[in-house]
Amino acid sequence: MPETQRIPDHVDDEAQAEWAILNLLIDPSDQRPWSLEEITRERGNHIDAIDATDRLYAAGLIHRTTDGFVFATRAAIRFSQIVG
Repeated sequence: MPETQRIPDHVDDEAQAEWAILNLLIDPSDQRPWSLEEITRERGNHIDAIDATDRLYAAGLIHRTTDGFVFATRAAIRFSQIVG
């Protein structure tokens, strides 16, 4: 039987960073635009926060403003409501 391939740790780390940022943005008690600086402070690592927001943006899960703020798309918020 063929061996199952394990997902590399960096992929797990990237997914965790994306999920943590998306959770910040979809929190019903705090849904607002977040600055990239605020997200960096919450995450503790500037490069990881920027990379994760770039991936979320590319996936269509967040919007960016020209002045450095991000917020969740309606689809991301609705998904979070469905999955609870």
